[in-house]
Amino acid sequence: MHGEALLQDLAIIMIVAGLVTVVFHRLRQPVVLGYILAGLIVGPHTPPFQFLKNEHQTIESLAEIGVVFLMFSLGLHFSLRKLARVGATAVIAATLEIMLMVLVGYLIGRMFHWSKMDSLFLGAILSISSTTIIVKALTDLGRLKEKFSELIFGILIVEDILAIAMIALLSSIAMTGSFAVADVAKTLLTLSVFLAVVLTVGLLTVPPLLRYVARFRSNEMLLIATLGLCFGVSLIAVKLGYSVALGAFLIGAIMAEAREAGKIETLIESVRDMFSAVFFVAVGMLIDPKLMVQYWVPIVVITAVVVVGKVLACTAGTFLAGHGPRTSLRVGMGLAQIGEFSFIIAQLGLTLNVTSKFLYPIAVTVSAITTLLTPYLIRASDPMANALERSGRSGLLSYLEGYGQWLGRLSDGKRGDRQIRRLLRKWAFQVALNIALLSGLFIVAAWLGGYAEEYFTGAPRWTGGPKALVWLAAMLAALPLLVATFRKLRAAAMVIAEASIPRSAGGAQTAALRAVVGNTILIAVSTGVVLWVLLLSSTVLPPWPVLIALAVVIALVGVVSWGSLVRVYAQAQIALRATLTTDHPPHVAAAAAPATDAETLPSMLKDALLETIPLPSESAAAGKLIRELQLRTRTGASIVGIERNGVSLINPGADDELLPGDRVLLLGTGPQLAAARTALG
Repeated sequence: MHGEALLQDLAIIMIVAGLVTVVFHRLRQPVVLGYILAGLIVGPHTPPFQFLKNEHQTIESLAEIGVVFLMFSLGLHFSLRKLARVGATAVIAATLEIMLMVLVGYLIGRMFHWSKMDSLFLGAILSISSTTIIVKALTDLGRLKEKFSELIFGILIVEDILAIAMIALLSSIAMTGSFAVADVAKTLLTLSVFLAVVLTVGLLTVPPLLRYVARFRSNEMLLIATLGLCFGVSLIAVKLGYSVALGAFLIGAIMAEAREAGKIETLIESVRDMFSAVFFVAVGMLIDPKLMVQYWVPIVVITAVVVVGKVLACTAGTFLAGHGPRTSLRVGMGLAQIGEFSFIIAQLGLTLNVTSKFLYPIAVTVSAITTLLTPYLIRASDPMANALERSGRSGLLSYLEGYGQWLGRLSDGKRGDRQIRRLLRKWAFQVALNIALLSGLFIVAAWLGGYAEEYFTGAPRWTGGPKALVWLAAMLAALPLLVATFRKLRAAAMVIAEASIPRSAGGAQTAALRAVVGNTILIAVSTGVVLWVLLLSSTVLPPWPVLIALAVVIALVGVVSWGSLVRVYAQAQIALRATLTTDHPPHVAAAAAPATDAETLPSMLKDALLETIPLPSESAAAGKLIRELQLRTRTGASIVGIERNGVSLINPGADDELLPGDRVLLLGTGPQLAAARTALG
């Protein structure tokens, strides 16, 4: 009976959602609003009778899966490379917007005499713009390729990251019931460690794994492997006390850097659309029309605050980062809405039972209104910018342009100083990442130590028991990170010493003074790193005599294998850099071949030639997908066959990989084949 009820409820949801979204598509409105309206129709608050038999048990689990797919899909659109291009602007604008909107939302909640927790969640709900809605609006308007769109995407990426941190913070605050600075700092620290470990380990392991699975040329295998990783990382996040949205978003961001990302996005598209539809329908089912009528005044006020506040905050943040008034205004007016993250935050408050029931329908209604306004605001940005230029040429606009010119002059410093600062920032980031990875490693070691102490009780206590072995294994695994951190610190200390003590000031004692400063910095920071490692591993540290003996063993291993440890770290660094710097052309599904006339086909190929060439192991094409080579675009020749170990593959797809020793069959004219031979090496 339960299976029949599930089938009936799912059928009703999909039928109603399908009918409503067809209408919304014809009206050229976002289908997300159609899903929410469908949820309102079939929800428990809609008369005259109840559509669904058991909406809570049936829909909540499916909606949770919808959150996983929704956040996974957002992660697939996440790009570290795009973020690097607009990094400063994105960080400044997103941070300013979130801080302002959280504060304004909290003040509005208190103005309406809502509780502190309701007000805090309202501020968080209002602070995050909708990635899916903005991408859809810019796509429909044909403005994806413009400069302000790239800035918007960068801001959205930073907002998504900060939203994940905000969800973790809100969960911690809701469970503890306090705003303790120590608790917030601890939450942020553990979250940073978790992000660094998952992203680094994931970028080193997931792309090679997906590349291996893709070699079998089975869409089914690739899809199942992808879903296994998606739900697996989501489960790890939940087990560690974070939201399922965090794990799904992170694994999506990791897979976005794999060369199979485009194909993965195509494979999961249908599954994602289905479960995401269920999620948004579940959002609509929680709306109580009576509460919407009762709270219409807060809805109107909050909607106005979202539009005005986000336009002002994002425009100001983009402008402060050094962009012109026109571009800044376009960015601000493109981000004036709330969406899927707001639903997740509102649902979090209900799940934790810390917010009032009226907050969720208010958030959904405000999102629906601002979603409807988004295309019109984007269209109105150019006329408003033109009006601003016409009315303020001699006043405010001149001042704003002068600020931009001053900021540009300020960024122009001595080339040598800029290079030193850039180098120090790079080393500081690498040291911070190494420390985060060390923290994650010893946190895991502490967790394993508890299990080892419970299940292995035969070792003498004076040895430290199984915990000592866990600590020794963790230290040996951490040696590449410790060696790399020491080398980075030593190089940074030397650079800082040389920059801070010029030869004109030090005179004959310059070398000695630089040595003192450099060694002091190196010893101080290295001591801090060692104390941090000991603090993290305090629960698994062996007794002092055993600790000293093991430390000597670890030091000897480090000295003997110093070169090997440096190479291991360098290889991991190269692999990580290659993953983040290799461009992967978007996946294009193969179109059905048009019908051809057998009599005209030979005339079409009268100038074409076939040639088979072996692919040497030193070829740059070895190990790459056909679509990565872009051979037809570069040379005009096409790969029409591959022979590998006596097996022929006719008409290979764009996602087939070329391996050393393959015999590649090329089709093209004489000059095209010659160019292809050169390209394939």
